[in-house]
Amino acid sequence: MAMFDRLLYPLYERRLKHELAGVTRPKHIAVMADGNRRWAREAGFTDVAHGHRVGAKKIGELIRWSAEMNVDVVTIYLLSTENLSRTEEEVQLLYDIISGVVDELSSDDFEARIRLVGHLELLPDKVSARMRAAAAATENKDGIVVNIAVGYGGRQEIVDAVQNFIRAKAEEGVSLDELIRDVSVESLSEHLYTSGQPDPDLVIRTSGEQRLSGFLLWQSAYSEIWFTDTYWPAFRKIDFLRALRDYSQRSRRFGK
Repeated sequence: MAMFDRLLYPLYERRLKHELAGVTRPKHIAVMADGNRRWAREAGFTDVAHGHRVGAKKIGELIRWSAEMNVDVVTIYLLSTENLSRTEEEVQLLYDIISGVVDELSSDDFEARIRLVGHLELLPDKVSARMRAAAAATENKDGIVVNIAVGYGGRQEIVDAVQNFIRAKAEEGVSLDELIRDVSVESLSEHLYTSGQPDPDLVIRTSGEQRLSGFLLWQSAYSEIWFTDTYWPAFRKIDFLRALRDYSQRSRRFGK
């Protein structure tokens, strides 16, 4: 079976790429990399940390696939505020793994600009400082933009955007009436974590769960969503290409 797969998958990959030639592709893809722990358990590993480690290696692959397919922005959800309530041992492991991912993507092996989105102040100072330093080193790169959502909560992002908007207006000395008048989709969007970037065209969630779980609630209002039962560590390039193919076949109406 393994030999059959090695022969079949390259053929299928070429077929998918052929089908994608000349079709509409997403410029911004958001990914919920879910199912690391379940993959580890079902694969027979007693230590779920193995699932997180294998899943971390998959992220670099995703970025390479995205760059190859001319995607401009990838946002990947790695640590939610809810994840911080897991056991101290697992949270510490996640800190180490995610820091390693940021280090890898900021290295010379990738032409990627890293942007950290979320409440990094919820993380230990040493961890957040390591991530910030790695991301800062990519500011002058010209390649794909990679948003790493860490310490992230979608509702909190909207709260932060409103607070920052009000704070900015207060500094301008505007009246209450002017403040109310100036509230708009556009003005609040300027204060989101992803300010200056296009909203995601496509949201991918692995592991069979069919919900957004608070991910980019504002930005994904008109995103196409693609769910797969595949756990994140088992996610393959052909799965990625199938998501792009499915996206190309959809008619985006933006609520019209």
